[in-house]
Amino acid sequence: MPLKRAVIPLLDEVSATARAVEAVNTVLFAPDGSRTGTNTDVPGLVNALAERHVTEAASAAVLGAGATASSALSALSGIAKSEVEVFIRNHARDPEVHAIAEAVGTPVRIRDWHEAAAAFECELVISTTPAGATDTLAAAVPTTPGTLFDVLYHPWPTPLAAAWTAHGGAVLGGLDLLVHQAVLQAELMTGRVPAPLAAMRSAGEAALSAR
Repeated sequence: MPLKRAVIPLLDEVSATARAVEAVNTVLFAPDGSRTGTNTDVPGLVNALAERHVTEAASAAVLGAGATASSALSALSGIAKSEVEVFIRNHARDPEVHAIAEAVGTPVRIRDWHEAAAAFECELVISTTPAGATDTLAAAVPTTPGTLFDVLYHPWPTPLAAAWTAHGGAVLGGLDLLVHQAVLQAELMTGRVPAPLAAMRSAGEAALSAR
């Protein structure tokens, strides 16, 4: 979502995490009208993975190079135990990815999109691409895949997620990220902790099933 970056110049303050990944998904308004931007995608990704008992990965890959990919690189700084492979369709973004990776402390190796099927050799794969971008990769899912976090939530499942599940791999979807980052947003905006994770997940499932 490009607005995660476009909003930054409009803010009075930006949190360290949001600044590092150059992505704001939450804006908090103070009584004096000042605006503070933060990022709940990063801890949302971490918490969603932790809920599935994924707290570390011997190898990890990210598909994509947008704002959510930047958040994924930050989340992986405490999870990946080796260099993260990033598969990119537009190499004009290479310098940007390297800069963000350095800012969040995640060593990366950038690879071309035509090699994207090689990502599936990793223990953890985070796909941050738009709908349809990974559809042709579904046939390349290995017989014993690791964990896939596909951040799309509609339509669901994506062909990649469906193929991953069919081969017995663990799959997280966009609803997992949506709910976990929204819990943090609700806590920031209301001051009430903890936010009702189960109720929010149920509401999200109901909304998606009605589409």
